[in-house]
Amino acid sequence: MSNRTQGNDVPVRRIDRVLVFMSLGILVLSILCFFAVIIGTWLGMHQADFLTGAWPVVAVLPLIGLPIAFVLMMVVIIMSFVRRARANRGK
Repeated sequence: MSNRTQGNDVPVRRIDRVLVFMSLGILVLSILCFFAVIIGTWLGMHQADFLTGAWPVVAVLPLIGLPIAFVLMMVVIIMSFVRRARANRGK
């Protein structure tokens, strides 16, 4: 597998891939937890029910995970812009 993007001379680094997959993983997990809370509420769970078992983690994860995923994606985008600017400056 090539380490270069198609039609571009800027290599894709391992850190970029790691950050993208981390961001997507956190995003998917947060969305699943968000829907689990919505479905639990729809099925008749009350606020006190979300304080036992694994529900506290499920309820809080979207509040923490979504901003973290957003920040990770912004980091990847900024790193990509900086790397492309440096590559264009060198030409």
